[in-house]
Amino acid sequence: MPRIVRIVAFGLGLFGGIVASQGPEYSQQYRQRLGGAIDELQRVIARFDADAQANGETQGSAIARLRSNPDDLVSRQGVAMQGNVERLSHLQAHREAMLQSGPFSRIALMVRDGDRDVMEAAYRDFEPAVPVTEEGILSTAIGFIAVWGGILLLAGFVRSFRRRRPRARSVVQA
Repeated sequence: MPRIVRIVAFGLGLFGGIVASQGPEYSQQYRQRLGGAIDELQRVIARFDADAQANGETQGSAIARLRSNPDDLVSRQGVAMQGNVERLSHLQAHREAMLQSGPFSRIALMVRDGDRDVMEAAYRDFEPAVPVTEEGILSTAIGFIAVWGGILLLAGFVRSFRRRRPRARSVVQA
């Protein structure tokens, strides 16, 4: 196999490894954002609960009171607060599932069940890095081997295909 093919395969393999390592890194940055979103929703709901309690209401009765208010603005605030409570519950369950899952399962769980708003925010602020966790190192190695090996296999296939093709013989007439 020509030396240039091996050099290109190695370089692209390194690139593939770096790209593959970004999955665990993005997942880690997503989990940080997820925790921040949960913290903020907990603060908003705690303030709401304190206001409801100061007025002799429970969270549920205060939301129902707001939602049934004839004033459209007040009614919308009740709907929004109900949405906040439901979203907090969903985010907490998602974070707990991610904490319970293994390293590579977290990536799949994030892709399958991740919160779109949190994922988009993490993507907007994503800073590539090569993680040195077990998950990051394995992802890097898998990406390198997949690209490097794939290119070498493809080059070998192309080379063997060229050898098998019969060459047109020119007939010299005298």
